[in-house]
Amino acid sequence: MADILNKEAFFLPGGVIYLDGNSLGPLPRAVPARVQAMMADEWGEMLIRGWNKANWMEQPSRVGNMVARIIGAPDGSVVMGDTLSIKVFQALSSGLKLRKDRRVILSDTGNFPSDLYMAEGLVKLLEQGYELRTVAPEEVADAISEDIAVVMLTEVDYRTGRKHDMKAMTNLAHAKGAVMVWDLAHSAGALPVDMAGSNAEFAVGCTYKYLNGGPGAPGFIYVRPDLADSVEPALAGWLGHRQPFEFDLNYAPGNGIERMRVGTPPVIQLTALEVAMELWANVDMNDLRAASIALQEQFIAEIERDVPALTLASPRDPAIRGSQVSWRFEQGYAAMQAVIDRGVIGDFRAPDIMRFGFTPLYIDSADVTAAVKIVADVMNNNLWDDDKYKVKSRVT
Repeated sequence: MADILNKEAFFLPGGVIYLDGNSLGPLPRAVPARVQAMMADEWGEMLIRGWNKANWMEQPSRVGNMVARIIGAPDGSVVMGDTLSIKVFQALSSGLKLRKDRRVILSDTGNFPSDLYMAEGLVKLLEQGYELRTVAPEEVADAISEDIAVVMLTEVDYRTGRKHDMKAMTNLAHAKGAVMVWDLAHSAGALPVDMAGSNAEFAVGCTYKYLNGGPGAPGFIYVRPDLADSVEPALAGWLGHRQPFEFDLNYAPGNGIERMRVGTPPVIQLTALEVAMELWANVDMNDLRAASIALQEQFIAEIERDVPALTLASPRDPAIRGSQVSWRFEQGYAAMQAVIDRGVIGDFRAPDIMRFGFTPLYIDSADVTAAVKIVADVMNNNLWDDDKYKVKSRVT
């Protein structure tokens, strides 16, 4: 297994072990200078000419190709822009149009709430008997029936880290005539993804977690190449038009993946993301996955040896676990705040999940051992049982 540790490439505050890159990746060191240069030399000097002279208009597709390479997709099949929620709406609505004789969206109860909210909103908007049907994650395979129009799943469960089998689930959906939509929010940059090999019609994802694009970094959407010139985007944005600067009053979809563009590209944020994506140029995703599993296995073994109060919530089998390890504890919020207060940053997900992410680009074995020592101290000595740790902040 190749050594992929690259700590010097990230800004990591002293005295902190950062195990929350599954929620917000740390700042790559090369980003501030490049963003400052973009603001001064491009926005500052070029003004509106930057759209042409600095190629801002091409940036969503250029960065999309960088993302495509780490999700196993061909060039020209991924475009950046807007938020992940918007991209979920686009994929779902386009998928439903591919199966106009069906009315059911199938998802699971482990899916991220925003995905389900977007589906609920779409169902209410369309009326006409549309339905969102949810089942437990382990029941999805049996629930795929011939009335399902779209199966929408997040590959890795945001709370437990449970991982769906992308290829197998897509095959099941297709066998019943359904369209497949994957959310890669906890997959892209965390583990090998083979969108082309999966044959799924759509995938969406965010870039502020494992891809280190920064808070508010744009989402992405993948459309299977054979569908890219025929899908009908429900959100017909100006920049998804075939010739936006003809200012035609009637929408004509752009060519291929370009039709999935909606709003103006967030150039400053895309510039930060583009620099962050350069870190992946020489990373083998199989090596990254092996290193991530090794760190997780070490963490599980040491926590179970030293911290009896915590119960493993993630799958024990690493093959069906993403790049995080979650533990159950009734007072998990307070416990996590106490752990964070001592320099180990993870996060909490209701009702009782203490969540820790593992990114082997900047986490190593020594970090794991040091983190376990702090978690053990907090838990075994009831250091979390302090009123100051029980007051919930807006973001948990």
